[in-house]
Amino acid sequence: MSLITHLVVLCLALFGAVVQAKDIADYTADMRKYDGYHNFYWDQERGRVLLQVEEFEREFLLLTGLAQGLGSNPVGLDRNQIGDSRLVKFQRTGNKVLLHQLNARYRAESDNLAERRAVEEAFASSILWGFEVVAQDAKGVLVDFTPFLLSDQHGIVGRLKHAEQGNYSVDKSKSAVYLPRTKNFPKNSEFEVQLTLSGTKPGKYLREVVPTPTLVSLRQHISLIELPDNNYQPRRFHSRSGYFPFTYRDYASAIDQPLDQRFIYRHRLEKKPGSDEVIEPIVYYVDSGVPEPVRSALVEGASWWNQAFIAAGYKNAFRVEILPEDVDPLDVRYNVINWVHRSTRGWSYGYSVYDPRTGEILKGNVTLGSLRVRQDFLIAQGLLQPHADDSVDSEALKAMALARIRQLSAHEVGHTLGLAHNFAASTEGRASVMDYPAPLVSLLSAGLDLSGAYATGIGAWDKLAIRYGYGNGGDEQGHLDAVIREAEKQNLRFISDPDSRVINNAHAVSHLWDNGVDPLAEFTRMLELRRHALENFSSAAGPKSAPRSDLEEILVPVYYGHRYQAEAVGKLIGGLDYDYLYNGTEQNSYTLVPAERQQQAMDSLLSTLSPDFLALPEHILQLIPPKSYGYERTIESFPSYTGVAFDAVALSEAAAGHTLSILMHPQRAARMNQQSARSSEIPGFDQLLLQLTAMALDSERYSGLQAVIHQRVNHVYIQHLMLLANNKKAAESVRAKAQIELAKFQQALGQKKLFGDDLQGYSAHYYFQAKRIEAFMRGELEVKAEDIKSMPPGSPI
Repeated sequence: MSLITHLVVLCLALFGAVVQAKDIADYTADMRKYDGYHNFYWDQERGRVLLQVEEFEREFLLLTGLAQGLGSNPVGLDRNQIGDSRLVKFQRTGNKVLLHQLNARYRAESDNLAERRAVEEAFASSILWGFEVVAQDAKGVLVDFTPFLLSDQHGIVGRLKHAEQGNYSVDKSKSAVYLPRTKNFPKNSEFEVQLTLSGTKPGKYLREVVPTPTLVSLRQHISLIELPDNNYQPRRFHSRSGYFPFTYRDYASAIDQPLDQRFIYRHRLEKKPGSDEVIEPIVYYVDSGVPEPVRSALVEGASWWNQAFIAAGYKNAFRVEILPEDVDPLDVRYNVINWVHRSTRGWSYGYSVYDPRTGEILKGNVTLGSLRVRQDFLIAQGLLQPHADDSVDSEALKAMALARIRQLSAHEVGHTLGLAHNFAASTEGRASVMDYPAPLVSLLSAGLDLSGAYATGIGAWDKLAIRYGYGNGGDEQGHLDAVIREAEKQNLRFISDPDSRVINNAHAVSHLWDNGVDPLAEFTRMLELRRHALENFSSAAGPKSAPRSDLEEILVPVYYGHRYQAEAVGKLIGGLDYDYLYNGTEQNSYTLVPAERQQQAMDSLLSTLSPDFLALPEHILQLIPPKSYGYERTIESFPSYTGVAFDAVALSEAAAGHTLSILMHPQRAARMNQQSARSSEIPGFDQLLLQLTAMALDSERYSGLQAVIHQRVNHVYIQHLMLLANNKKAAESVRAKAQIELAKFQQALGQKKLFGDDLQGYSAHYYFQAKRIEAFMRGELEVKAEDIKSMPPGSPI
């Protein structure tokens, strides 16, 4: 290399060093400055956000969210959704600044620096981003924050891939900073960008909601938030407290103490000295985009929680207001109840932004699906038939829908206060808004009454739960123990999701969408309500201005109205009753459901497989036409094999499939086997199969449409036997009994004269089932659960 070349290279290096070391004031002379928690600058000419970092190693909170969502419930990328709370800090190494996420799940609560360092070095952390320093001064450095903001920090790409909607990536040429929602405040810096993701082969859900499905544009929000001071006092978790557990592992704990530390998530709430008044109340804000009268219902329902705080000894501790128009709903300083639109109905959510060090809740964030209110209105339409004449009175329908919205608002806000579901609350009536209630409909001499469909006000359990999480006493542990004892005294039980949510669960009293103390009695009552509603179903269920074919979707929740109470009854079979006990109690760990109730539960569910129960009245079959032009079938419609015509049989296949999925779940079957081995009085799984097979072979009882439905139920039963026999995760005893029942069924069919008179098509039906079993036994028939028609979505009611 020549001397001149060396000089040129040296000059370029020196020039680069000068540029790199340029003073921040000079570098940003033509830019707009945003003063706040992290000062930043807006470079209008190049569309950049430049972040000033003045303190390294200072921990803070990084939060992501979506200001503009996708609008698809199955995918789940909702407006004003918030991501995980991440504990981070900036670190500088030479000319690079790293954004470092710390691992708060593993720690050493010790004053010994070496102890803390040992844990930090034992578990991985995450470097989220690396920034080049573009300018600096005595106070700190300046980095280009834009590439980080324009990256997929919320996990949108992963969510789309998980939902099988295609492979997408951020298209930087179509993404930019969104300045109207980029702001700075003393304790939080807020950034928003318009992200466009491009991909190919978009899935069904994207095609439904995105105008050009290969280009998905959403607004991502990123917040940098100052952590609260160290004056917050964590509160110990108890399994019966009703709270979500905030958990981390402390490797500095004494050898005779547990490693895993469990506290509860809760807001900070402190009283003024010598007063029941609070220093700073908990205030929730309802999205101003909610229309009336729903907005007022949301405010009223959320405000119920003040009853619980009053009972816990506070004054003016909780209130609800309307969100001011100039407030960003994703601003961490505001607890917000958001109104979220989607293309189809779906779940509402209540979750929190919290301090990863302590579990202190910093922001409650509720996302309420706007179509939920319409689902309750639809249920009321099918029950009340309000359009019999021109003077339509929809007040009872709206009242029921708004009553549900009040309860839903209270429920989701409860989650953001730290409370988990309590699905055992219905054992004491309506003891908690944290349960999932079904509408309580009464059958009176004048017809169906919906006036008491949903409860009003906070429940007795909720008041105790708030006392546990927020109440104060001189002796905190004594206070907490007293609350647990008070719950026991009032028989207010707490059982949550892991023991309640799926149909195979064993808990005998903890259910979703149920009513009443006795699931069997309530099931009998609901079947009578269903019978009455079907007998009276008519075109008066829908407005005269609506197509007649819309009646099908109104009929769906009426016909399948028993589905959740059936699940509650099913849990009695092979069921247990238990609480979350601690050592030292004299209570039994669990009790088995008595044999008589198990048999009653079996008989009740078997009755729902009868064609008498499953067949629709003829007047309904004559009422439902093919879809009107301009309208189409959706996931809310009945299943069908018959093309445009209403299928009078497929709906019974789906209902039977639901019942049999309860009765023949492999885990329930295994429990039945074990319980009957322990007590001969308890019906075993083989006894259930004996009854089911006898019902399937009873071909002389039915004729006409009922015979066709009976045959379809038989097909579903055989399918479930095959699924069990083939299920490698099922207990060996369950698979064995399913296999021998198939052989017994096949043998019974061999004794029938299938080629004689083909009464009601049973000869062809039984011959077909015999050949299916034969092929299955030879390993030539693959069976899948999806082969059976399923019901339209039920949850969320």
